[in-house]
Amino acid sequence: MFDPSQADVRRFFCEAWRKHRAAEPLTPLESMALDGILAHPEYHGDLEDVEAALTAEYPVEAGRTNPFLHLSMHLAVAEQLSIDQPPGLRAAHGHLVSRLDDPHEAAHAVMECLGETVWRAQRDGRPPDGEAYIDCIRRRAGR
Repeated sequence: MFDPSQADVRRFFCEAWRKHRAAEPLTPLESMALDGILAHPEYHGDLEDVEAALTAEYPVEAGRTNPFLHLSMHLAVAEQLSIDQPPGLRAAHGHLVSRLDDPHEAAHAVMECLGETVWRAQRDGRPPDGEAYIDCIRRRAGR
């Protein structure tokens, strides 16, 4: 299983952004990451200095979202959607996009459900509950 360090993740996003700006070819995973990066221009400055990115801290008390965590969540959701894992995710997401009429806002709603699912799994010491994850998204689509 791939288990990147915090530094690996930050280098990955910084490198994807650098390659995009230099008009260099991207790997398929970098292309998926770039979609999230482009949707968040407020993070572009964070991605331009690798050394600063490696040492930056984003404590909750500071009131600023960790751009690398946020972009990682975007990438996780994009990967899950690409393979419809857990099964039914793609359909639930499609209903949510239809309701919200904004794919980016829908991705954020899915990310909230994913975060809740991971938190519950960690709290309970169990694997993530894919059905609860899908149900969360369906509830948001039904609002």
